[in-house]
Amino acid sequence: MQYSDLPMLERIAGPADLKGLSDPELTQLAHELRSEVVSAVSETGGHLGSSLGVVELSVAIHAVFNTPHDKLIWDVGHQCYPHKILTGRRDRIRSLRQKDGLSGFTKRSESEFDPFGAAHSSTSISAALGFAVGRDMGRPTGDAIAVIGDGSISAGMAYEALNNAGSEGRRLFVILNDNEMSIAPPVGAMSSYLSKLYSNEPLAKMKALAEGFESALPSPLRDSAKRARQLVTGLHGSGTLFEELGFEYIGPIDGHDMTQLLPILRAARTRATGPVLIHACTVKGKGYAPAEQAADKYHGVSKFNVATGAQAKSQPNAPAYTKVFGQALCDEAARDPNIVAVTAAMPSGTGLNILADRFPKRVFDVGIAEQHGVTFAAGMAASGLKPFCAIYSTFLQRGYDQVVHDV
Repeated sequence: MQYSDLPMLERIAGPADLKGLSDPELTQLAHELRSEVVSAVSETGGHLGSSLGVVELSVAIHAVFNTPHDKLIWDVGHQCYPHKILTGRRDRIRSLRQKDGLSGFTKRSESEFDPFGAAHSSTSISAALGFAVGRDMGRPTGDAIAVIGDGSISAGMAYEALNNAGSEGRRLFVILNDNEMSIAPPVGAMSSYLSKLYSNEPLAKMKALAEGFESALPSPLRDSAKRARQLVTGLHGSGTLFEELGFEYIGPIDGHDMTQLLPILRAARTRATGPVLIHACTVKGKGYAPAEQAADKYHGVSKFNVATGAQAKSQPNAPAYTKVFGQALCDEAARDPNIVAVTAAMPSGTGLNILADRFPKRVFDVGIAEQHGVTFAAGMAASGLKPFCAIYSTFLQRGYDQVVHDV
């Protein structure tokens, strides 16, 4: 795709250029930005679905807030491609994940618009709170905004941060990017809670602004929001989990509708005095049909044909180690009823999906919770079961203490 095909995007050298655009122009910019992400990732490979899901959020946040003075922190960072394009790195976006090219995640040494490095999940709220404290103690920084997915927010660290931030009461913005799909579909009670969540009065001062948004949602977001709508009873008959943690809660809103995103973010930025959580419903892979239809397959992609969606994957001469492990474990489990397995939101990536298909009650997906998963497996081992806890090496860093202390 040539630059001339994207006239609005061509005008953007950095977030400051968004300030002079009208709301319809920002909407057009989002359309062009989505096209550029698809085009670039088709040449480099990378995290496509998650980046497409936050295109409108990226434009709206940079249009409303004053980055890099305001600190925007993307949880994990794999969804940051639109952010990188908007922050002066479009000319290098086709060097993603290549030697001497752009990182596939946010990276402090790469840009002042990446205030905090990432690659693991569930760290953004803690980091954003740190920036908020720095601001309040006189450091030259503005607002702190954390964007975190519904999968990432299921981890214990995220709730430790929410608990601390709520009790601190400092001005802080958390945007929950709820696409109901982290890598595999999110599991657990917290995910179930989010799928039903609705606040009758999400923020008293903004009730009029928020009213009617659910009915205005396009399908399939309308159906998702209806599933999300439930009055959550607190100690005094109203409130949500987030409100009881000390946050003002706004949502759920359509995370792809700029006519909702822009006024909500502007009003929140103008009126917030303490921590605010904005719940935005999004679609992973939004705007690119192959990615929308198979969100898990297009989470991370190799180079692909834009017209067909076909990925350029070479055919291996032998089965992958993951598949061999999964099948061998399944064969052993057929002989030994004490064999069970634990995964931390990566059943397909670890091969445990093969076992889960045959013995679903013997495979436990604990979500993004490696610490719990390891000790949970240790407990099952102590009971006499034979657990196989399959976790990527990079994610097992998060459970080292449990390996040493509990296993």
